[in-house]
Amino acid sequence: MAEPNFLLQDIWYFALPGQELKPGTMRAKSLLDQPVLLGRTAAGEVFALRDICPHRGIPLSCGRFDGREVECRYHGWRFDQGGTCTAIPSLVAEQQMDVSRIKVRRYPVREVQGNVWIWMGEGEPAMEPPRVPHFADGRGANMVLSMEFPCFQDHAVIGLMDPAHGPYVHKSWFWRSERTMHEKAKAFGPAPFGFVMKRHRPSSNSAAYKILGGAPETEIRFQLPGIRIEHIQVGRHHVCNLTTVTPLGPMATEVTNQMYWTMGWASAAKPLLRPFAAKFLRQDRDVVVMQQQGLRHDPSLMLIKDADTQARWYYQLKNEWVRAREEGREFRNPVKDVTLRWRS
Repeated sequence: MAEPNFLLQDIWYFALPGQELKPGTMRAKSLLDQPVLLGRTAAGEVFALRDICPHRGIPLSCGRFDGREVECRYHGWRFDQGGTCTAIPSLVAEQQMDVSRIKVRRYPVREVQGNVWIWMGEGEPAMEPPRVPHFADGRGANMVLSMEFPCFQDHAVIGLMDPAHGPYVHKSWFWRSERTMHEKAKAFGPAPFGFVMKRHRPSSNSAAYKILGGAPETEIRFQLPGIRIEHIQVGRHHVCNLTTVTPLGPMATEVTNQMYWTMGWASAAKPLLRPFAAKFLRQDRDVVVMQQQGLRHDPSLMLIKDADTQARWYYQLKNEWVRAREEGREFRNPVKDVTLRWRS
């Protein structure tokens, strides 16, 4: 497991839930170690700009936003949502200057199913942001949890897809334990920019699924750069879990877990469900914090078969993404149909 740390460009990253940006407000955020200003106009349109004024370098987020334009705190330079300068107050009448030639970098953004996605690469997006199945574009998540992990993105991602850590990291009465471990076999195959654990009945020791009743079936899909979508169907009802892993900086990664559901009783039970979901996410964070104690010594690491095959795929997918862009060709998915086996 000798992989250099690098972040993918020219791809959609989850920025934040749309509900966190009210009309006429803005928010500063670090994404891929870049300063980004996210805002929503008074008319409701979301935009993203590089959070640095090109005049003297002060963050634009230190200034004011009137719902149409951002005003720099230092000298009052104004920029519209496309990053074009619209006014420089210090200019006098005879000073002819085309201020519209001054630009702040604009990042393409899309708001899909209540989430704001940002395209961090150069140029315009070559694809659309991911969507969870069976829910309308205008529909936001029923429950949102977010937590910062003090690690490089890769360690958060492969921890997310690790099938063998559950009985040890998530020791809880509502989840599986070491005593219930048994052999499992799951069918996998390629999916757009990632892979899928094909639809199956959850394992008998996955107690959390039992609250849904009936005979649930689940499909779990992963795609670059760090997106996990689980779709559970129980009769006529659907539950979707969207987990996104967004790098904020070299050693700061934001993991956001969102739940969509169609059952009315689940919304009523949300005050009870949230603490369990938060504990589950916090357990993952706690083990990553412990892991950093060893990683700071730069040890050699290993990935085994079959439990770590998904992690192997992740690195292969990342490398193929970069090679395809360098060579100017289509992405070729390295994942093949296979059945993986492990105990958990």
